[in-house]
Amino acid sequence: MSSNRLRNIQSTILSDHYYILKRFSFYYQMRNGTWVNQVREVYDRGDGAGILLYNKTKKTVLLIKQFRMPTYQNDNPDGFLVEICAGLLDKDNPEECIIRETEEEVGYRLEKVTKVYEGYSSPGVMTEKMHFFIGEYTDAMKVNSGGGLDSEAEDIEVLEMPFKQAINMLNSGEIQDTRTIVLLQYLQIHKLLD
Repeated sequence: MSSNRLRNIQSTILSDHYYILKRFSFYYQMRNGTWVNQVREVYDRGDGAGILLYNKTKKTVLLIKQFRMPTYQNDNPDGFLVEICAGLLDKDNPEECIIRETEEEVGYRLEKVTKVYEGYSSPGVMTEKMHFFIGEYTDAMKVNSGGGLDSEAEDIEVLEMPFKQAINMLNSGEIQDTRTIVLLQYLQIHKLLD
């Protein structure tokens, strides 16, 4: 990684309890040629993958609901969010990750998924790149009840709902997770459930 507009990069670990939080001090060359000292905190939690599962026959989607402490701390009264199934990449690639996470979180075993996007989640503060997938599911693919892993203290509610209901929840503000918004709009734009 190099840029001729950066120099004297110094990092300090602020926390490595769960993920890694570092403070970076560096000199950055502005477009006008002057060099300025900047300090930024960068949170490294690894990259992730998420998927929106949809059923063309029933015109439904599978979402999850779980407690998110950061949202509780920022204007979400009960801390619960309706989201897509998602997880962090371990030592696998994004496709393997999302197939594994789908079985753990919603209980469906997928054979194939389609990658539609990848992008940085919050580039001003996080290193995370999110890999976005869609995938068709059928009732025959259900292998367990989902809900997440006890070893990870996951407490996930699986929600199967009509796509129109999910779009109504998006439009009313009930769905506030950006990853979920992106993939619901992807299905809508590409008319995959019309």
